[in-house]
Amino acid sequence: MNVLVTGGAGFIGSHTCVTLLQAGHAVIVADNLCNSKSETVEKIKLITGKELIFYQIDVTAETEVHRIFASHPIDGVIHFAGFKAVCESVEKPLAYYYNNTVSTMLLAKCCLQYGVKKFIFSSSATVYGENRVPFAETMELLPAANPYGETKVISERILKDTARANPAFAVSLLRYFNPVGAHESGLIGESPQGIPNNLMPYITQVAAGKLEKLNIFGDDYPTPDGTGVRDYIHVTDLAEGHVSALDQLSEGVHIYNLGTGAGTSVLQLVKAFEEANGIKVPYEIVSRRAGDIASCYADAAKAKRELGWTAKRGIIDMCRDAWLFEKSLSS
Repeated sequence: MNVLVTGGAGFIGSHTCVTLLQAGHAVIVADNLCNSKSETVEKIKLITGKELIFYQIDVTAETEVHRIFASHPIDGVIHFAGFKAVCESVEKPLAYYYNNTVSTMLLAKCCLQYGVKKFIFSSSATVYGENRVPFAETMELLPAANPYGETKVISERILKDTARANPAFAVSLLRYFNPVGAHESGLIGESPQGIPNNLMPYITQVAAGKLEKLNIFGDDYPTPDGTGVRDYIHVTDLAEGHVSALDQLSEGVHIYNLGTGAGTSVLQLVKAFEEANGIKVPYEIVSRRAGDIASCYADAAKAKRELGWTAKRGIIDMCRDAWLFEKSLSS
């Protein structure tokens, strides 16, 4: 298939591009590079030994998006592009609502206009709000704990309604949890611009001496050690889940959790990183962060049953690969 990957130079998008190319698909990337780097595109080519097409555009820019659809026979879209920091979404809700929902509407509109029948949406476990863990696809969605999560809920509704009105339009909503790690080559990984919002790149930058210490936001949650519990999934497993969903996508709307099904606390992740890499990570407990919940992990049985997909890589693999990528940035 010819696959348009929005946000394809980003963390999850780049790994998915690698997996798509290795599976024999052709890839077109659209990315405005607001939280990614153009050299990532070259590294994707280096890893795979294959070419791809790259457009530096914002996918809320209608004229530019139409130009891509008009220029290429696209078979499917994987939509990653969007703002993704929970805390920032609390501070800048309008930016998040505009960017994340307008891009989804515009891409869906172009799919209908140009006859593109497959759409994979990068959703999130945040859509479950304060539901009880483990989160299952059959749960009623509660109000998300932050604007970022609400943009995912709204985007899901947009795509569900579009598919309902256009039966040939096939949609897969992939609700995933906390992607970490990096490609085993060490060439691509999570490299945010500025201070990291996500835990693993913060840990690796502290370990590398770029940041003084890790701030752990709260140790009084109702969890085994008081720190937040999340379902950390290796980004390569996540990329493989996207390709499985695309390859098996049929008409209608399909919803899958992509996670390991196991929760790991912040302190457990820090200890795993220290064990995997033989490095101490200094940390300090600080007050809770706005928009966070205590526990978030998946019931991943449906993806295994219907897609034949399961996460294969463990926490130690995630920590080792993330550190390998961080070291490559300094070499």
